[in-house]
Amino acid sequence: MLRRSLAPLIRKRLKESPCVAILGPRQSGKTTLARTFSETYFDLEQAEERLRLDLLWESLLGSKTPIILDEAQCMPQIFPKIRHAVDARRKKNGRFMILGSVAPALMTHVAESLAGRLAICELSPILLGEAPRAANVDSLWLRGGFPDGGLIKPARYPQWQKDYLTLISQRDLPNWGLDASPQMTWRLFKMLAAFHGQIWNASSVGANLGISYHTVNRYVDYLQNSYLIHFLQPFHANIHKRLTKSPKLYWSDSGLLHFLMGVSDWNTLLSQPWVGASWEGWVLNQILGTLKASGQTFNANFFRTSDGYEIDLILEFSKGRWALEFKLTGSPGPEDLGRLKHAASWVKADKVVLVSRTLKTVNGGNCVSTNIQGCLDLLLRKG
Repeated sequence: MLRRSLAPLIRKRLKESPCVAILGPRQSGKTTLARTFSETYFDLEQAEERLRLDLLWESLLGSKTPIILDEAQCMPQIFPKIRHAVDARRKKNGRFMILGSVAPALMTHVAESLAGRLAICELSPILLGEAPRAANVDSLWLRGGFPDGGLIKPARYPQWQKDYLTLISQRDLPNWGLDASPQMTWRLFKMLAAFHGQIWNASSVGANLGISYHTVNRYVDYLQNSYLIHFLQPFHANIHKRLTKSPKLYWSDSGLLHFLMGVSDWNTLLSQPWVGASWEGWVLNQILGTLKASGQTFNANFFRTSDGYEIDLILEFSKGRWALEFKLTGSPGPEDLGRLKHAASWVKADKVVLVSRTLKTVNGGNCVSTNIQGCLDLLLRKG
């Protein structure tokens, strides 16, 4: 069993709150992780499990381990019962674990019933620090981080990704409220794959799909809330330059992106004109996922000026601001770091980090050139 970085944070939240939600994309390992804390488990997608929970409810309330409710959004009537049980013994923590494949924006019953009673933890697909020994940076980048998507058995990629997105487009997204046909959803998947790492333009996507930009944004909200994609918002600074004001779109898993773009192997990936954007998104997701799993509080943005200066990621912590740039090269040059430092001075960054595929780390105190593992080590030491 893989050791997940989120486990210590979940353990801490169980001590602090009566309910803990583990949210994240389907098949990211939520159930496996939750069951390391308790065997009192119910899969609420199954009608017989919903009935079993209803019949056993009163006897379960005295459980010494958390009651795990998987895909809890499938049984909305359970949330008032959880609230009543929590309020009856308000000082007892660690009683319920709620698992879901949709963000709180779609789990309206959570927001309505459990406000102030629930701690939320988000589980990413497998991160670099969690991967099995056989999986290196390249294999994780190519096939993505889903445990069954080729991480452990490479031959499963890309058929697993095709089956995964088919299930989501035909069953999950319609069940969660998306009114697009599966065919339209697949066209949207393809369009969004082409937009990976780019400035978001709903009008352009809508024109290609034959729908309004309002409809595009509504559809995209569902994909974002089901953890397929995410947006990185622009950083706003008071400088004498025009800044990009629209967000950038990224796929949350590189394996899904590569499948949609027709990439089946390593050599094909490296030959793509958009390979740099793929690398940028993968490194970004590794950093954000690692920070979330460690429980650090931060804000994430990007910075781009109209004359081409850019910072791929700005991280704001309670004490300090980091500027990070991602370069798909094994030999970063002084000009790469110099340009980053110049842009970082405009946003008043306290630390500048150039992340590439270099084999060595050069640490100049507030200015560092390193690889993804070195970057993650720096961030974790900070926390």
